Amino acid sequence: MHSPKELQFNDKIEARLVDHPVPLTAYQMLRDDPEIAALQDYSNIVSIKRLGYNDHGPVHMRKVTYNTVKMATFLQQRGIPLSLEKEDVGSFDDSLTAVILAAFLHDVGMSIGRSFHENTGIWLAQPIIERILLQLYPTSLAKRVILRSLAMECIMGHMATIHIHSLEAGLILVADGCDMEKGRARIPMMLSTDAKLGDIHKYSAAAVEKVNIIPGERTAIRVDVHMTETVGFFQVEEVLFPKIKASPVKPHVELYAFMEGLEPKCYL
Repeated sequence: MHSPKELQFNDKIEARLVDHPVPLTAYQMLRDDPEIAALQDYSNIVSIKRLGYNDHGPVHMRKVTYNTVKMATFLQQRGIPLSLEKEDVGSFDDSLTAVILAAFLHDVGMSIGRSFHENTGIWLAQPIIERILLQLYPTSLAKRVILRSLAMECIMGHMATIHIHSLEAGLILVADGCDMEKGRARIPMMLSTDAKLGDIHKYSAAAVEKVNIIPGERTAIRVDVHMTETVGFFQVEEVLFPKIKASPVKPHVELYAFMEGLEPKCYL
């Protein structure tokens, strides 16, 4: 049974994919897959109950998917080709399919633990990605190989621990960093007030009121972070900004932070 928040993101993602039949089918397959649902749920249990971190489960992975799809379309609207299209090995919809697979599965490694979860997640995600791609591209081994490799780069690169080179992987990196609103910290804040390893993440996320991803003025993508407490700057300066700096999509992103009583801060 999906939560109301999951259903809300399902609707928002599918609305953005209505003109992209293969990526839409890919999302619907991911959405309805019981193994993925179990992995996402257990990832959240490990993250919140065992480690004291914020949400790394089905809502977070849907929100990263939504952020990624939105930013990809902003790039397309500005005439900026994604890497597969630029390299003449795939279409925009092929890139969308790969990033949807990666975004929806990027944190399943949290079901094992926090350390190197971007790498352990690969082991868990690969067979799922392969079986979905086989249904989407049954007659094209080359396309399945390309999209599998791209999705793997996206998952492995989402923590900025390795160099990534595709715009697609760069989008996942930024989309993941943008999920920092206070709702993400609600459950761990309710469960415990005892000091734990992930406290700075949950308290700083609780101070972020809203993150807006909109078309930029100078660039294709603009990210506005609105916060109520200065601790929210931790999320911007230690989580989001480093991810944008490490992302190949950086030249196409503007980043601003807002807090009442302070001048807006422009990072990019």
